Amino acid sequence: MWVVFVGDASAGVLIRVAVFGEAPYGSGMQPKNMKAVVFAFALLASAAYGQGRDSWSALPAPVVDETPPFASAIEVAVLAGGCYWGVQGVFQHVDGVLDAVSGYAGGAKSSARYDAVGRGDTGHAESVEITYDPAKITYGRLLQVYFSIAHDPTLLNRQGPDAGTQYRSAIFPVDGEQRKIARKYIAQLDDAGVFNGPIVTTIENHKTFYRAEDYQQDYLTNSPSDPYIIINDLPKIRALERFFPALYREKPVLVLKSYAGSRPGE
Repeated sequence: MWVVFVGDASAGVLIRVAVFGEAPYGSGMQPKNMKAVVFAFALLASAAYGQGRDSWSALPAPVVDETPPFASAIEVAVLAGGCYWGVQGVFQHVDGVLDAVSGYAGGAKSSARYDAVGRGDTGHAESVEITYDPAKITYGRLLQVYFSIAHDPTLLNRQGPDAGTQYRSAIFPVDGEQRKIARKYIAQLDDAGVFNGPIVTTIENHKTFYRAEDYQQDYLTNSPSDPYIIINDLPKIRALERFFPALYREKPVLVLKSYAGSRPGE
């Protein structure tokens, strides 16, 4: 038997769960390793302290955005909004996105690996590096999808059942124009009162983006039956199709075209 605690200690909500059998993958007991096994309990804990998002809408488009002529035919954006599985999955279904890679941003190279980032003390946030064609989708429109669908920007250091600074809502602008667009858009949304609370998304200095392990890539597509994906992330894909039909594409652009979704030890 192994025992886990699911919940948010800072909010005073912890559920003790006893599970019989071996720990997932045989070691580690990292937060994401436990998701498929104890997710039902995590969902109860999430409901208890108000995590997660049960509704979506198309928020107003940004008033300030990049305009042609664009500096480059291919541009990059780095966004963090909780577990990168769902954020990556959303943007892989956005037309004009050429690539969406899960990884880590905000910390040092030495700690840019899943087992270290999972501790929550590395400065890294689980992030997604989005390569896109600005002639098809602008940076501002990416942010519109990010705030509308990909995550809940009013939650501080948590999304769904995941808690910790590695799950923070953060934008890492790669240049001054992106920083201005992000700052103006957050102010626009706050002024419009589109959320029940203030936006807590941070705009952080861009550092090196470190690609996550291969077994973390394309996880939503490769693991559609994972309870975590079913509850947290597949509804986002349906919401993207419903509220942004002009941007939605059915076939995702994948990082590992032939990747079968295996995990270490499998």
